[in-house]
Amino acid sequence: MHDARVLVVDDSAAMRALFSDILDQAKNVSVVGAARSADDAREQIEELKPNVITLDVEMPGMSGIEFLEEIMEKNPLPVVMLSSLTQAGTETSLKAFELGAVECFPKPLKATPEQFAKTVGKLGKIVLAAANSNVKDRKAGQRQHVDAGATFEWNGRIVAFSASMGGIDALTTILSGFPQNCPPTVVCLQAEPMLVETFIKRLDTDLKCNVKAARDGAALTQGTIHIAADPQSHVVVEAGQPPKVRLLQRDPVEGARPSANLLYGSIARAAIMSVGAVLTGMGADGAKGLKLLRDSGMETFVQDRKTALVAETPDAVIALDAASREVPLDDIGAAILSSCNQS
Repeated sequence: MHDARVLVVDDSAAMRALFSDILDQAKNVSVVGAARSADDAREQIEELKPNVITLDVEMPGMSGIEFLEEIMEKNPLPVVMLSSLTQAGTETSLKAFELGAVECFPKPLKATPEQFAKTVGKLGKIVLAAANSNVKDRKAGQRQHVDAGATFEWNGRIVAFSASMGGIDALTTILSGFPQNCPPTVVCLQAEPMLVETFIKRLDTDLKCNVKAARDGAALTQGTIHIAADPQSHVVVEAGQPPKVRLLQRDPVEGARPSANLLYGSIARAAIMSVGAVLTGMGADGAKGLKLLRDSGMETFVQDRKTALVAETPDAVIALDAASREVPLDDIGAAILSSCNQS
């Protein structure tokens, strides 16, 4: 892992100073410059050669979204977008992900000092992960949607996914090929809850199957994907006919809530016929749980490290020998549907 060399781009002098100070205090992160506009940033990128950029969405002249599109077209670099957590802000964040942003970080504009300190404490880790992400590889191979479920007949297996950084992009790619009668699916997603709420609404509109926020007691039935992202509760699966989603109010597990380890572990302990897949992400959450699932005899996948935007979690899965197969992003959907197909 190499250090992050950050260019901070924001039209507000106060915000440039604030985020520069925060990042300069983060381990293995240094701020090499600060720019007030796209024109200013363009010159500094050429001169300073940063390996990651933080970019404000709202800027005079060329907006952050417009500049992001230019960066990804001409010279792809890891970009962390800074935006407000409003309805308009979440729509803009999804657009940023579509264009190639590594992450969208909420500006803590109305937080208490304690909330502010907690929120911005994440930024250094995010920027360091972004600096080591696979942005160039992802842009080179991006994305081919395949209708892998054209002749799908469910064999009774449920599907469980987990993802964090880069997960919205990966899930969009994978789930686009799910048929109307897709296998019952539960997703543990580490992302901003307001952003996930907008993401769920978009998927439910765009996909053939139904997409819902995970709710306690929801039955896992064909044709529905349940996405859990509430940082206040874990998601597990309870055995039954059909199995049910359960939300648990418990402490974080190894720093994660919802915990992918807990999700996969609950499925393994209940001996529910299933397929598990760990996607792109920071940290190691999901690796131990997927190992339990594999050891219980279930088929398990991990997104291959070349197509994972952030390969930390796939690396942890592979180190534990928790996946039966390492699969490129464009092939995971078809592989999972094949495992859940009668034929």
